[in-house]
Formats: sequence, C-alpha cells, structure tokens
Amino acid sequence: MSLFSEGEPIRDTRAPDGSIKGRWDQRRFGGKLVNPANRRKLSVIVVGTGLAGGAAAATLGELGYHVKSFCYQDSPRRAHSIAAQGGINAAKNYRNDGDSIQRLFYDTVKGGDYRSRESNVYRLAQVSVEIIDQCVAQGVPFAREYGGLLDTRSFGGVQVSRTFYARGQTGQQLLLGAYQALERQVAAGTVEMFTRHEMLELIIVDGVARGIIARDMVTGEIETHTADAVVLASGGYGNVFFLSTNAKGCNVTATWRAHRKGALFANPCYTQIHPTCIPQSGEHQSKLTLMSESLRNDGRVWVPVEKGDTRKPADIPEDERDYYLERIYPSFGNLVPRDIASRAAKNVCDEGRGVGPGGLGVYLDFQDAIARLGRDAVAGKYGNLFEMYERITGDDPFEVPMRIYPAVHYTMGGLWVDYDLQSTIPGLFVIGEANFSDHGANRLGASALMQGLADGYFVLPNTISDYLAKGPYEKIDDDHEAVVEARASVTDRIEKLLSIDGDRTPDSFHRELGAVMWEYCGMERTEEGLRKAIDRIRELRAEFWSSVKVPGENEELNQNLEKAGRIADFLELAELMCIDALHREESCGGHFRAESQTPDGEALRDDENFAYAAAWEYTGEAPVLHKENLEYEYVKMTQRSYK
Repeated sequence: MSLFSEGEPIRDTRAPDGSIKGRWDQRRFGGKLVNPANRRKLSVIVVGTGLAGGAAAATLGELGYHVKSFCYQDSPRRAHSIAAQGGINAAKNYRNDGDSIQRLFYDTVKGGDYRSRESNVYRLAQVSVEIIDQCVAQGVPFAREYGGLLDTRSFGGVQVSRTFYARGQTGQQLLLGAYQALERQVAAGTVEMFTRHEMLELIIVDGVARGIIARDMVTGEIETHTADAVVLASGGYGNVFFLSTNAKGCNVTATWRAHRKGALFANPCYTQIHPTCIPQSGEHQSKLTLMSESLRNDGRVWVPVEKGDTRKPADIPEDERDYYLERIYPSFGNLVPRDIASRAAKNVCDEGRGVGPGGLGVYLDFQDAIARLGRDAVAGKYGNLFEMYERITGDDPFEVPMRIYPAVHYTMGGLWVDYDLQSTIPGLFVIGEANFSDHGANRLGASALMQGLADGYFVLPNTISDYLAKGPYEKIDDDHEAVVEARASVTDRIEKLLSIDGDRTPDSFHRELGAVMWEYCGMERTEEGLRKAIDRIRELRAEFWSSVKVPGENEELNQNLEKAGRIADFLELAELMCIDALHREESCGGHFRAESQTPDGEALRDDENFAYAAAWEYTGEAPVLHKENLEYEYVKMTQRSYK
C-alpha cells in the first residue's frame, strides 16, 4: 500500500499582488472592517495564552469583541513562551550596523533555507519594528545601554545586532506584558478566561469552525463553547520526541484535532534542533534544558583535536583545541544558524571528539570573554543563565566551560494558513508556532517571539475582521447535530482510554516513541531509517490502543488521562512526520537527508523538485499531499553558505 497519494495543488488566494513593500498595507485596506457597535455582537475563541494567544486575546478584547480564552495551565503566565531566554528580533537598526527591514527579510528567508513564503516573511520584518514600541509601552524591561537607549545583541544566522533582550528572561518579560494586557481585558469584561481547560475537539458546522469541546481538567466536565470564529495558538509539537526543551505539557492535540477535521497540516518534518542545550544526564530524564543561543555571542565552541581526549578542559592547550565553527564557517563563526551548529556538533561527536558522559557534548567556553570584558560584564549579560547551568550541573561556567549538545526545540511545521492566517477550514485561524507560515525549514534565533507577537498584536486582529465582517452568525445551540457529534467523539475516546486496562503506562509509550523519532527522524534522516520508523510507529500505535493503562476516572484530576490523550495524537502525528520526511528527498534547513548533501557535508536542496510547502490532508488512511509552490521574486534562491 502506498504511504500517501497526491492531490490538487493548494494556493494562497489571500496574498496580495504588487510590490512586496506594499502588500500588507494593501491587504489591510482591502479587508472589510467591523464597526465598534457590531464588534460587541461577535465572539472569538482563542486556544492558548502564550505570546501569540495572549496578545491576540488581549487585542481582540481591546477592540470590543467578546473573547473566550483557554489554557490548560493554572494561569496564562505559565505558558511555555515564558521559557524563551535570548531575545526578540526587530529591524530597528539602533546600532547603525546596516540592518533594515530588507535585511531582516533576507536573513529570515535565507535562514529558512528558501522554504518560506516571501510575502509572509516581509510582513513579519515590517511589523517587527512596531513590536518593540508596543512592548516598551507595556513596561517590558529591555536591557539598555549606558545612555538609556535599548541595547541589542547578535544571534545565529545574522551579522548585525538586531536582538532586543532582557538578560536571559526575555520570554518571561514579554509574556508578562501580554498577560497584563490580557488581564486588563478580563477585568473589563471583554475576555472570559478558562484556565485548566484542554481543547479536545473542534466543532464544525456546515464546513465552518464554530467552537470547541473542552475538558475541565479539575472536574473532568466536558464543556461546549461556541463562537463566530476560533483561533488556535497552542504552540508546537516538539514533545513528540519525548525529550525536548518544551514544557512537559506542550502537545499537538488542539491542532491535530483540527487536522482530523479537515485543516491541512504543512511541513510536519521541519523540526528545529537547538545546538545549545544541557546534555542528557541519564535515562531518568523527562525533558531537557535549553541554554540561550545568546551565549554564542561571547562563548566559543570547541572540542579536543584528538579523539578520546579525557583531560580536563583547562589542561588542554590552545593548539590542541578545535574551534570547529570558527574553522569551518569563518564569516559567521559561532553565530551560524541553529541547524548548521547542531549538525556540526553531531559530526565532531560522531568522530569521537565529544566531551562528557558518552562523548555527547561540546564545550561552550567563556574564558576569552571574561578576559576581554571582565567577569562583572559577562555576569551582567548572562548571570541568570550561568546560575541556572550551575544549579543543574554543579559546574560554575565562570571557572569551567559549559557542556552543550543539540536537542529538539521548535517546530516550523504546523497547520497550513493563508496570508490572513486562516486555515483550510473557514473561520479557523492559526497563529504563532501552531502555524507553518514564516520560518521555512529552519527558524533563526529570536524569531519565535517576533512571530508570536506579530501574529497576536498586529496581523490577526487586522485579518480576522475581514472574516467577522460577514457576521453576526447564526447562534449554535448545544443540541445542534454537529455539537452533539463532537461531544460524543470526545466522551467515546475518553471512555475507550479508560477501559483498555492494559499493563503499560502512557509515559512508557511516549518514551519509546521519542527514541524512535530521535533515532530516525532527528538530526539526520535516511530512507531506510524513516521506513523503519513508520513500521515501528504503526506497531507502537496498535500496542498503545491494546495495552495502555489509564488508572482513575474522568470525573477528577487525572493527569494519566491527559497524557494518554496527547500521546495518542503524537502517535498519529509521528507517522505523518516520517512520511513527510521520506517524501522530501532533499536536505533543507533542519531537515537533513543523508542521501542529499554536498561533498563537504552541507545540506543540498533540490529546488527543481521540492520548492514547495507540503500540505497534508487527513483521510484516516494514507494522507493526501497538496503542494503550495513557493515563488521567489525578491530573494534569489541559492545554496546557503555561512562560510
């Protein structure tokens, strides 16, 4: 049986024509508006309260719409966006070092290895300059220079300093800004907040998204919530690998439920491996810890020249150290993009030159920076990160180099959306990491926060109005056939999970799935390995539905039930990720096929055959591939080089 079939091509019909510099203004002017009195008659559901979801709910509430906001945490402040450390990009050019909207646009397209849409990326670069002003007005404490101006630093994949930061807590400070804006609207009555609620199904009425089915995670009550439009801002799916830098609760359920209802899922194989993570210390671990990419501004990455060198780093002379990123990529050095740095670390470890337990680590050394800037200056830039590393490992980075190794971090794939951020289901909008639109095959550092806030504060509030202007829509009652069907599917699934009464925990399945995905669909993929993975994932999914044990009941706080439902979706997503990786017989960005590389081991794209976004349709059997061709008018497609 074929793994997939090919359907009709898909096209973004919302993207305007004309000069790329004027497309966003053209789309905003061409879209219909909703007058303030009519906004009060319209309702929107926003699932997720991270940077994208929190910003969107706050902005829509401020505009006067009635918003229902959902998160599975006990507070919006616990969204995973809070874990982002290094910074947020914006083309302000405060350093006068040659930055511009055009350069940010170019760097992002190139960083994504020419697998993103030009129109979306240019809009992101345009909006970036507004984000910083918005956040400063909210009181976000960005770092400042001595004279009081906002400070910036460099991140991987660029040669300018465009990253605004708040020490190593940028995500936290930005999220608190969005949270305060959101809570202001909660107090004003425009936003209704539902914490400890998990979306388990999408309600579709006559082909249009009209609501969600959610489970109260404390009481187990299954609730129906309807609205005129639904916005998914539920983040990425990196936890399919079990070990990742994501919070343990991060999952794919919201977007996967929508995918099963007809929303196309684009580029699922595009996952980002972050090069700057604390190495795994043992089988007991359930997640990995990210060390900010900003550390590569001043830290130098190296390994011993000789294989099997077990000396302490201080005992290894300078001429016996291989600063391999500086050697291989002299133009960018330690600031190459994440996919490049991750593969380079894997390569030196595969050669037997890795450091630490199992040889799975490289050094990130700050001794030169300390000698150049002084300990106090380094502590001022990275102090909380150094403290976090020391608490986890017991080593003081001021005295010995950090040990780092790549780990799963971010996902560039997600639900397919058009220029308006609307999925293939009318009325269903998808923002932030949950969509696929802006990063192509690799995300530049500090661009996740940029996209989340751009979508939430500026893009969605403008584009969703064109859809809502067609309202008000007919009210949907709880006894509507589509609502009853959606509720029944949720309760049936829960009952099935509770009734299996097998002999394996949900976590045991998740851990095994993660091992398969990391081995065969991680930093390097091959045809043979991906076919093995697909076979094993199918076996594992069958075992799950016959052998999983979920103790307890639905009508209570039941974290095993929560995990089981999420893992069931991961088991379906994992197969699609491998099918997508198998069909894409090229290397691009974070997707590295061993069969497609240059003589010196760099990723080798195949623009003639694969210059498209792969949007997959769910059928219940073999998925159907719809191709969106990517055309480049303003950036010339070339093989990436950071040398």
